[in-house]
Amino acid sequence: MKSKMCEMFGIDVPIFAFSHCRDVVVEVSKAGGMGVLGMARMSPERVEEELNWIDAHIDGKPYGIDVLMPSNLADSSDMKFDPDKLLPKEHVDFVRNMLDEAGVPPLPEAEAAEIKREIVKGMNFAPKESLAMIETAMKHPIKLIVNALGSPPLELVERAHAQGIKVGALAGKPKHALRHRNAGCDFVVAVGTEAGGHTGEVSSMVLWPGIVDAVAPMPVLGAGGVGRGRQMAAALVLGCEGVWTGSLWLKTAQSEVTPEIKQKMFEAEAEDAILTTSVTGKPCRTLRNKFSEAYDQPGALQTLPAPTQNYLWWQEGRTRVERVRAKDFLTYPVGQIVGDMEAEISVREVVYELLNEMLDARERLDEMLA
Repeated sequence: MKSKMCEMFGIDVPIFAFSHCRDVVVEVSKAGGMGVLGMARMSPERVEEELNWIDAHIDGKPYGIDVLMPSNLADSSDMKFDPDKLLPKEHVDFVRNMLDEAGVPPLPEAEAAEIKREIVKGMNFAPKESLAMIETAMKHPIKLIVNALGSPPLELVERAHAQGIKVGALAGKPKHALRHRNAGCDFVVAVGTEAGGHTGEVSSMVLWPGIVDAVAPMPVLGAGGVGRGRQMAAALVLGCEGVWTGSLWLKTAQSEVTPEIKQKMFEAEAEDAILTTSVTGKPCRTLRNKFSEAYDQPGALQTLPAPTQNYLWWQEGRTRVERVRAKDFLTYPVGQIVGDMEAEISVREVVYELLNEMLDARERLDEMLA
């Protein structure tokens, strides 16, 4: 396809696939798109392991990474997360009682203590540790770095460009995209509210052309609500140079989600991908569950601010729920396209379905305009 993003990375189709699963990253790149590994708070050792595996299986195709880096590397460097001081007892009791009443057994004491240590370690992940993670990644043949936490720091942009690595960032408003452009980014990902995970309030139909116009001629990828070829065609018609996808790959055979969560997704409707603060303390679009519903009940506690609510869910909720596969409480970040998920298929089949339906949409438009 003739796209600025295809030319930028030497790929066949402008389909960018964000995934925490290395298998998905490899398969999308081998199918002609661009796999992007979500690294979040990986240790340098874990990064090395994951990227070594990708390098060995991707047949020389390009791939990238998605990171969480504050614009100012000095931000939060001295912050330390102490859950024993930050978690109010009434909130802990609220979650524990909820799960006790549902028959979800508590974790063994030793297991709970180990999980607590691991979560605290992750929550205390400082910018310098993020840099160490990225430095490890830049020893591998990555072709792009995308920042999901605002504009990337100047130091990162300069180092990436010195190695021929392109840099992008996620934006939920035109003003965010303008900041990314001014920070030296090569492209912007315009994320509509339909997307899974932390997202904004503006729909893709409105946001995409707004950001395209704001940063032109910089290329823009459309994200949020892209699960079918017709939606990809809409992104291109609205001025995007390709699409950034995430939820779409959760239904694949290669994805990281458990069979139980995958089945919940197949049974869900679009409206079951709800915006809730119950998981992280910030609005996050995730699969509806009993945990999120409990916070909507009259008289329920208000969710804690981030990152405290995130710790509460991981320590007191998620680990207990996933250990016994308690279906009613299982959840996962997913966008509104979950309503179109019906059955498990392969990554390559997803790519082909996107392209075939996109071409059908183009033919239909050509016929209407003829």
